[in-house]
Amino acid sequence: MVQAVKNSMIESQILGNPFDLGDSAAYEGWKQRKLKAYPGDAGSLIVSLKDPNSLQPAEIKAITALCAQCNMAIYQLEDTSQYGKSLVHALGAQFGLTHLDSNLRADEDSVTSLEVREQAGNQYIPYTNKPLSWHTDGYYNTSDQQVRAVILHCASPAAEGGVNFLLDHELLYIYLRDENPEWVRALMHPAAMAIPPNIEQGSELRGERIGPVFSVDPLSGSLHMRYSARKKNIKWRDDALTLEASSRMTELLEDTSILFQHRLQAGQGLISNNVLHNRTAFSDADDRKRLMYRARYFDRIADTQPGALPCMRG
Repeated sequence: MVQAVKNSMIESQILGNPFDLGDSAAYEGWKQRKLKAYPGDAGSLIVSLKDPNSLQPAEIKAITALCAQCNMAIYQLEDTSQYGKSLVHALGAQFGLTHLDSNLRADEDSVTSLEVREQAGNQYIPYTNKPLSWHTDGYYNTSDQQVRAVILHCASPAAEGGVNFLLDHELLYIYLRDENPEWVRALMHPAAMAIPPNIEQGSELRGERIGPVFSVDPLSGSLHMRYSARKKNIKWRDDALTLEASSRMTELLEDTSILFQHRLQAGQGLISNNVLHNRTAFSDADDRKRLMYRARYFDRIADTQPGALPCMRG
């Protein structure tokens, strides 16, 4: 991991910073290389895994390459009955993901079981069968505990529904920057988006969170995004460009031509650098209830920084 970061820093010095609005050459070079081999649909993201506890080098390479190109991959276990919840921990470790975010209502092992359940106090949508709007995970975290990677494993799909739509946040960045670079500048403002405190029965569980939508990791040079489309619990900076950018993002997230669509089946999972995602409503049946295991990491998937794009080497 340390060597990968060093390599990224060296490459960044040579190639420049593609997320610096003043470095057009670095941005155009990175964009061209990123889009050249960009997957065409969700089916192109699927990688078959024989044993998630001990991945083959070719399996690691295939998933890493996809996550370097579009920040996500979908894995498919060849044997869907043999592995339990522990496979999430095993998978993550093989991609450099070891620092888990033990978020509110996570299980004791910091991996959350997402299923319809009775909730005392505040009602959180992930534990219902209602649709989930566009977001990145942990958008309400502090700046020093940002969620950089997520694994979402399907133990059992719903009887109907529960489809995920996915969008690489770097692709959204490209659309916004090409249309109006000042939108990106506004979204990088340290007070671009605020999340109000989380208060339950008069007690504050979490304070207000204020921060940028887009930011750049100083170590890896990677683009990070924190975002939620929820209108009730989001306060945008009162600035014309910020509000324009927010509105344009809403429009782009409705453009199905740039989205991946996939319904996870038993034994499948999404591993990503916390890309934008949502979920449609679903219905359970007595013999089929939706159960997902979700792990949030402070780490980014190893060897997927901007300089790791295959055609940028050499």
